[in-house]
Amino acid sequence: MNPLQRWETRLGIALVATSVIIYLTKYLLLGDALNTYQYLFNAIGFLPINVLLVTVILNQLLSVRAKRERLEKLNMVIGTFFSEVGTGLLAYLSDHDPSLSRIRGDLIVRGDWTDEEFARVRTRLGDYDYDVAIDRIDLAALHTFLMERRNFLLRLLENPVMLEHESFTDLLRAVFHLTEELERRGDLTGLPRNDLEHLTGDIRRVYGMLVRQWLDYMHYLQKSYPYLFSLAMRSNPFDEEASPVVR
Repeated sequence: MNPLQRWETRLGIALVATSVIIYLTKYLLLGDALNTYQYLFNAIGFLPINVLLVTVILNQLLSVRAKRERLEKLNMVIGTFFSEVGTGLLAYLSDHDPSLSRIRGDLIVRGDWTDEEFARVRTRLGDYDYDVAIDRIDLAALHTFLMERRNFLLRLLENPVMLEHESFTDLLRAVFHLTEELERRGDLTGLPRNDLEHLTGDIRRVYGMLVRQWLDYMHYLQKSYPYLFSLAMRSNPFDEEASPVVR
């Protein structure tokens, strides 16, 4: 495309021409060339400050606002993920965690939790092993669950806002990898012990990432959307007494 056809170029030419016309009109009407020159140099002297205000400060304000809007969209996507896949998968995997009692109490999120309480739980979760009893997991049922939601997960990965959240993108990749591992085997019965240990590692990776992302999402809901947080608490996959029915 010819540079002269770009709207930025046309706008620049129009603005410069307007300035020339204004200064020329001022000189013709007032006839004071010295005053016109002084005003012109004063305006040029203030130009760097204008550039600073517009390109640095204003641009930073706009960037902060744009980032906040992208974060809102991203958390909407994360919320959809947990509604369609994450919460159910988390409930299933945690049910087959032989050591869940060690952290279950920490994951019963309450409405009065402070930022410090969420930070304390995150620190505690960092030392947890996220073990699963592979012999008790129905791999065929897990495979069916993931395959039924594969297209949904693929659309999430294709969403450009995912680039803003590396840890959630890593979680999606881990879920896809587990899905592919199960899909490639075909027959999931009678697998050798070494292969079961390999699948255990893949499942534990997904499990650990899910727990951490779920906790971060609960923290976000508590601060931003109390009504969504209320339902999330009543659907807590770690709370054996949780019920969506308000009592």
